[in-house]
Amino acid sequence: MDLFAIRKETSKRARLTLAFVSWGTVVLIWWALTNWQVLPAFTLPQPARVVAAVGRLWTEYNLLANVGQSWWRIAQAFFWCVVVAVPLGLLMSSIRWLHDLVNPIAAPMRSMPITAFLPAFIGLFGMDEGMKVAFLWFGMFFYLLAVVVEEVDKVDNSLLETAYTLGANRRNALWLLFRASFPGIFSSFRILYDIGWTYVILAEMVNARRGVGYMVEAARKMMDFERVYAGIIAIGVAAFLFRWLLTLLEGWLFPWRRAVQPASASVAAIGGGRKAKVAHDK
Repeated sequence: MDLFAIRKETSKRARLTLAFVSWGTVVLIWWALTNWQVLPAFTLPQPARVVAAVGRLWTEYNLLANVGQSWWRIAQAFFWCVVVAVPLGLLMSSIRWLHDLVNPIAAPMRSMPITAFLPAFIGLFGMDEGMKVAFLWFGMFFYLLAVVVEEVDKVDNSLLETAYTLGANRRNALWLLFRASFPGIFSSFRILYDIGWTYVILAEMVNARRGVGYMVEAARKMMDFERVYAGIIAIGVAAFLFRWLLTLLEGWLFPWRRAVQPASASVAAIGGGRKAKVAHDK
């Protein structure tokens, strides 16, 4: 068995085993650091105490309601982000002068540290719920806009030429571009949700009364680091579950995207690579 073969797929059992080994190694190092007192117990609690704190979050601090509140904030920002970014990105990729008008603003914003805008959003929207949703929208919007433009640009011009030959008008052409690019756009939604979970923690540290970010910040103010680490674990689990649900939904909506050609078959059929690529893109 060649462990270092290039692009050789691993079995499902091997993937599960490797995942168990990697997380087991992390927990073992964590246990060793706390058991041998390499780091102060105040800053890094023992794993067993953190697990007990997770139970306290569930029974005493309404963990489910806090996760639900954070998810609702992300969902609102996500919805408005899709509503604005998808049609705008479609038009930017289709109408070049519009791209040249919007992109000089959108491109630099993707490189800006979004967290630096939080004081500005507090000044503009106050510290209530609207500020949190607007801040999350701002954090996700420019990423999705770039993805939409890129995915629409990938659509082969031959599809448009065929559509025009068959009598399509401009609106039909835009609808065709949307349908051809939407599977790729949908794939980016998982990363978009990850971005939302990243920024919601920061947004909820400002004048919040519920949410996972508020829950972690309240524990930090009380110097309860067991609860802080338990909150971090809860955030990771919640984000993973929502990402997994989006993955399942993508597989149900676009089952053809799961079909990946084996490496050996690709080498054997290298002469038909162009045909395979077109089939995959569709």
